[in-house]
Amino acid sequence: MEYRVIKENDLFLLTDDKGNIPENHSYGLGLYKKDTRFLSKLDLRINGEEPILLSSDASVNYMASILLTNPHMEKDGELILWRESVEIQRTRFIYDELLYETIKVKNYFPKPVQFELSVYMDVDFSDMFIVRGFQNGEIGKRTGERIDGNSIAFQYAGADYVNRSTIVTWDTEAKSISQNGVVTFEFELNHAEEKEVTLIIQPQIGESKNRRILSKKTALENLKTSYTSWEKETTTVKTDFAPLQKLVDRGISDLRVLLTDIGHGSFPVAGLPWFGVPFGRDSLIAALQMLAFNPEVAKGTLLTLAQYQGKNVDPWRDEQPGKIMHEIRYGELSTTNQIPFTPYYGTIDATPLFLILLTEYVKWTGDFDIVTRLEENINAALKWIDEFGDRDGDLFVEYHQEASKGFANQGWKDSGDSIVHRDGDYADSPIALSEVQGYVYQAKIGIASIFEQLHRHKQASKLRSQAEQLKKRFDEAFWMRDVNFYAIALDRDKKQVGTVTSNPGHVLFSGMLDMDKMEAVTDMLISPKMFSGYGIRTMGEGEAGYNPMSYHDGSIWPHDNSMILLGMSKARRQDAVNTVINGLIQAASYFEYDRLPELFCGYDQSIGKAVKYPVACSPQAWAAGTPLVFIQTILGLFPNSLQKEIYLAPHLLDEMNELLVENITIGDGHLSIYISRIENGLKIGVLKNTTGYELISN
Repeated sequence: MEYRVIKENDLFLLTDDKGNIPENHSYGLGLYKKDTRFLSKLDLRINGEEPILLSSDASVNYMASILLTNPHMEKDGELILWRESVEIQRTRFIYDELLYETIKVKNYFPKPVQFELSVYMDVDFSDMFIVRGFQNGEIGKRTGERIDGNSIAFQYAGADYVNRSTIVTWDTEAKSISQNGVVTFEFELNHAEEKEVTLIIQPQIGESKNRRILSKKTALENLKTSYTSWEKETTTVKTDFAPLQKLVDRGISDLRVLLTDIGHGSFPVAGLPWFGVPFGRDSLIAALQMLAFNPEVAKGTLLTLAQYQGKNVDPWRDEQPGKIMHEIRYGELSTTNQIPFTPYYGTIDATPLFLILLTEYVKWTGDFDIVTRLEENINAALKWIDEFGDRDGDLFVEYHQEASKGFANQGWKDSGDSIVHRDGDYADSPIALSEVQGYVYQAKIGIASIFEQLHRHKQASKLRSQAEQLKKRFDEAFWMRDVNFYAIALDRDKKQVGTVTSNPGHVLFSGMLDMDKMEAVTDMLISPKMFSGYGIRTMGEGEAGYNPMSYHDGSIWPHDNSMILLGMSKARRQDAVNTVINGLIQAASYFEYDRLPELFCGYDQSIGKAVKYPVACSPQAWAAGTPLVFIQTILGLFPNSLQKEIYLAPHLLDEMNELLVENITIGDGHLSIYISRIENGLKIGVLKNTTGYELISN
């Protein structure tokens, strides 16, 4: 379906393309805060009839604009409203946990007109898991509505003993207000005259607090100012290759709308509409993708996830001391402990990814203070890897579901059919994933480098020794000589799960592979078996489990490609980098707003265009972050504040003639680079370098 979604911080609105929330809609439309639906119905009617849609636009992420008009209306031969005589414009935005909606009407009929506009509203206060049909349980009850002047409040007493309410106010006198949530306004308009009414919708959790509600004008100005500040703080990109420019601009804009701050700094939530909450893996990878554009987001992500690091052994939540969470939920089912998401820890990769983001953040910024601040978290994460992650002492980190309502597969491919043998049988857990071993290696080498700078040589030496042992064991256990590639995993019996997948591509970034293996992995990933023309598939064509329509067994995930791109760029395989980037840029042209979706189907180009996956979040943080990785890998940019060096290997895509990247934050300074195509190759200019670091080109 076509839906429209806007978000700001912890509140988001999901409607149909007319801006409505039809009651009992199958897609779960509504206004959501803290995993609770604070509007389950929002229908606009003119003289009791549904308006006709003219246009619907949510290209500006913080605001939706919808244009409607009236159908033809007669009764007993008497004209009530001539068709398309009234223009109805709905604009809405969110600021300071409030939804502002303005309905503006204009008369295009030659004579004066009179009509009624009615807004039908209701609230079910449902937990998101109930709305989506995933779960049922003990819930609270509605406690009535309260009408007071130009406002109506819907009220609810939760099973978690928390009162919730939705308060709707408006700035124009209503003709009538009904107890069941119908507010009617009467309009009389002369020719070309226009009038408007603004509704402000306030979700409330807990006891009411007196708060100052800003006017629509002030709220919108503040919201626009926050976006302007974001743009000023973020690296800017200009290129003559318009498709890449569109993708980068869209990615930066999408990431801004997905930022949330729950008290420890801004971090990206996973995606809209259903994953607008703190995630481990998703938030970490999105922050990693953003390092070249806004490293402060990585800091906020690290500090937020550190607050929820596991402290206990709790099988109900798959929690263990030192483990980084998978996701946290705030709805009624979570707060009453009916589902294990407060938070849920069923992820095998978030803990090493936490350490990777920390080390990469320090390499970009030189911020050693965060190492001191998170010292206990770092040590706990390392201990978790060795004691809980490695369940049987074989040096490999593996997962096994403990929580009855948790996930069976706990890597990024977490669907039930994603880890499959060559013969089509599903692998039994405990399962050791290939990419996770790469993450662990990279985490330990990275933390060791930081410890060496802090003169903690004994700890650093131990980590390096462990990493080298893992490297040796990984090559022995995962390499498949018959296909010249690595297995996706080892199963319960330590047998290779030999299906060819994208997972080993993530290991390229870790630095764990010898050069010949890096070349072999790269060559497989850009071969017709894995590369569709639009991107690298999650599973190779021809494998027993391959299905181009599947979620994880043949589809294409932009973020998966981005992690692989970082490794290819580090290995200086610019040919492969260009191949993958070009494919994804072409794919993006087939999706709304030139936006890379969460995933799309893995069909090759013979079908004529990239094929949409039936259900995909959009915008999705790590899909939005993928074009930012394009820029980093085109520059071949890898700074190292530990050595005060910046590694560069710039090149251009064939369709590009120039690229300007300005104000990349590195260390305490900034780097600006300009690349242009000239007759004999490329001209590379360093326009600004206030980092004090040595530039090393290769």
